[in-house]
Amino acid sequence: MAAVRSFLAAVALTATAVTVGVAVRGEAGATGQAPSKSRPGTPLSAYDTTGVVVLRTAFCVRVPGEAVAAALGGEPDSSSSYTNGEPAELTGRLKDVSHEFSCSWVGTDGTVARAWVFAPPVTPARARDLVDEAVTARGCRSLDAAPPFGSPTAAALCRSGTGLQVSYRGLFGDAWLTCSIAAPASGTERAELTDRTGRWCVAVARAASDRVG
Repeated sequence: MAAVRSFLAAVALTATAVTVGVAVRGEAGATGQAPSKSRPGTPLSAYDTTGVVVLRTAFCVRVPGEAVAAALGGEPDSSSSYTNGEPAELTGRLKDVSHEFSCSWVGTDGTVARAWVFAPPVTPARARDLVDEAVTARGCRSLDAAPPFGSPTAAALCRSGTGLQVSYRGLFGDAWLTCSIAAPASGTERAELTDRTGRWCVAVARAASDRVG
């Protein structure tokens, strides 16, 4: 039951950043982005997630500082994290013992870069259930032709009154990994945020993976 509460809490946690809804792509996807070569990091469309095995352990300290700065558009103003088994405020209303490894960084303009991986192993069947649960949420739309991020994989653009959020999530081996960037609406372009989030997610996958490259 604790693992199930954690799965539901992690989904709810995304909802606190924006009005949540996620549209999911199936076992694979194709790139439809036009990333700028001048931006730091590797675009998700250029990163092959096939065969990447994410470790279900703490990974936050391995995320490069330059990747955090690129995700936020500047140096972080604050950061926080929690690990498996720690009491944590999973949402603004829900406090429980966590069953994931999570970290977030906040920029001076309020931009938030987040990433987390479930501590319990996730089977492909359970991952498809998570995909189905995400599809039932409201307020977001699919990132059409988004590059795959694990398999199965999900990608979403969410809008709220205060900003935009782009998120990717997927199954890597037996680990369910999620990464996102939420940015203020003012001055935020969808294409730029989508590309920036893809590059952020590549950095996160590398930090959480047992593979170099």
